[in-house]
Amino acid sequence: ESYELFTKEEASILESLKRRAVSLVKGLNEIDGVTCNPSEGAMYAFPRVELSPAASEDAAANDQTPDTMYALSLLEETGICVVPASGFGQKEGRVGFRTTFLPPEDELNEAIVEFK
Repeated sequence: ESYELFTKEEASILESLKRRAVSLVKGLNEIDGVTCNPSEGAMYAFPRVELSPAASEDAAANDQTPDTMYALSLLEETGICVVPASGFGQKEGRVGFRTTFLPPEDELNEAIVEFK
């Protein structure tokens, strides 16, 4: 009886994680200037952000990487916290961030709307 309950709960959690991963990536890809590959095997998504040359210049003028400036702006404007991709050894010139899809589905869906 406990094993059956365990397998049912496990399957439910895994299905929820799959739905959240798909929702997050789909939502990010609907934002102009943002592209994100499907999340495979991790609980994170690593979207790429295309910033204007002026935004990159502003970041440099403030002694920040463009993705740090983007992450701080996102936090200040929406309360959404992401991690700049520059801390993960990204390819030179790539601007992006890391985010997770671990929040509960309803909270994640609200955050996706805030991103847009």
